[in-house]
Amino acid sequence: METKIWVVDKVVDKMNDYPQISQAAKLLQANEVVAFPTETVYGLGANAKETEAVKKIFFAKGRPSDNPLIVHIAHRDQLEEIASDIPDVAYTLMEHFWPGPLTLIVKKKGDAISDKVTAGLPTIAVRMPAHPVALALIEKSGLPLAAPSANVSGRPSPTSAAHVLDDLKGRIAGIVDAGETGIGVESTVLDCTTKVPTILRPGGVTKEELERVIGCVEVDHALTDERQTPKSPGMKYTHYAPKSPLILVEGQPFFLQKLVDEQRANGKTVGVLTTEERQYMYEADVVLACGSRSDLHTVASHLYDTLRQFDETDVDIIYSEVFPTNGIGAAVMNRLKKAAGHQVIHEK
Repeated sequence: METKIWVVDKVVDKMNDYPQISQAAKLLQANEVVAFPTETVYGLGANAKETEAVKKIFFAKGRPSDNPLIVHIAHRDQLEEIASDIPDVAYTLMEHFWPGPLTLIVKKKGDAISDKVTAGLPTIAVRMPAHPVALALIEKSGLPLAAPSANVSGRPSPTSAAHVLDDLKGRIAGIVDAGETGIGVESTVLDCTTKVPTILRPGGVTKEELERVIGCVEVDHALTDERQTPKSPGMKYTHYAPKSPLILVEGQPFFLQKLVDEQRANGKTVGVLTTEERQYMYEADVVLACGSRSDLHTVASHLYDTLRQFDETDVDIIYSEVFPTNGIGAAVMNRLKKAAGHQVIHEK
């Protein structure tokens, strides 16, 4: 399959006509799969109403079939076409965070959406992305778009069209290229069907931000205890992993350096994932900074790209620093732990 690429400016008006977006929308209407940018990562979109279209997402990604997909919409009317019994708290959150990196889980309306999207569950995950190109594409297609991240399942999520092409060239119909994304980690997934709204995946909207709007918010216990089964099925799989083994190191820089030295003494080529402030502290074969410790939003923004940069090297193993878990740090550490398969070495 030829993968078409349409380059567009980040700033578009969803009400105007852009030939590139029109061409991509026609493919979506024909039940093909098209990658497009959001403010978090690139998504892999297909008509959420048609099972045959949704199956193409799973095929392209190699994604497990019990992993539900998030549906992307461009306006509120689309939500009420696919969801029912929407609680007041969900509407409150929409007013504050939509468009934006917040996915809300609500009850699904009948058969408005393919069961393949929801993995047979009675609920549906929906968000309205805060990216002009995404909104314009959804609007032009006239469809709710099921759209997980546009990468091979298990790999670091894509924050540029080049990342998408690396993973999915020849496997999807097209890519709408609007440059790099901004936030860099996926949306927060919040279950609004529970008595107390529950975070199933930390992301671009923090727990602290949610609680300032709606009060108490719980966190799925499986996010902090890997022995428990996650309520969100997709969270039980290893994600975001570079090709070489990644191990998190909780300790001082000198302790991490000691681990590096031991591996190099055994003939291993070693990489270190760190920040701008500490990059000079390490002597390893490859040392990459993913942002600043003083601003974890920069770490979130560059995390996946940095993990992919390691794939362009010949390192045998990667050691990564850990980060505070307040604010956006919760999403950063969630992704790093998943990428490392929860392998953490603690300084004693």
